[in-house]
Amino acid sequence: MSRHLLGEVDLHLIAEGQHQRLYDKLGAHPTTLNEIYGTLFSVWAPNARRVSVVGNFNQWNGDSHPMNLNYESGIWELFIPTIEAGTIYKYEIVSSDGYLLPLKSDPFAFFAEEPPRTASIVYNLENYIWNDSEWMERRAESHHRRAPISIYELHLGSWKKKQDKYLNYIELADELIPYVQRLGFTHIELLPINEHPFDGSWG
Repeated sequence: MSRHLLGEVDLHLIAEGQHQRLYDKLGAHPTTLNEIYGTLFSVWAPNARRVSVVGNFNQWNGDSHPMNLNYESGIWELFIPTIEAGTIYKYEIVSSDGYLLPLKSDPFAFFAEEPPRTASIVYNLENYIWNDSEWMERRAESHHRRAPISIYELHLGSWKKKQDKYLNYIELADELIPYVQRLGFTHIELLPINEHPFDGSWG
């Protein structure tokens, strides 16, 4: 079962390199389609010959769930019934010259395994409870374009570790934000956070 998410506006913005909400269109999105609950997977791979969703649910078999290509956008899509939040998955890609590539994590995944494991994990953003309403209200009342800016740039993986283990985002926030505030910085800029082969390269 497939469903194309991209309308004419989406296609135009992608072609222009101006789409600012690709995370709403790409990745894994738990949803109900035709009264069937499952997950809609979408990934941009315009030069691939075939893309499949693989995971424990199909014994990592790329023949089980091949995706459908939207030729105009280069985006592959597939709705898989019964796939729920917490499901581990990757993409199996056959290149344009017919080579089977190593399994790929989802560049738009909302959740992933901790290293050294690299699979993506289906996550339902609707279940996330935001706790920043007070900050959002203050931000709406501020004149940020007239306020001074001082940016602290860092690589999350090398900023601090705990017993040779990388800190997760929650642990980092608890330590990084007070530290940056004490130094007088107003903003934080992160070096690449997408999955990459060698952590020492900083992405």
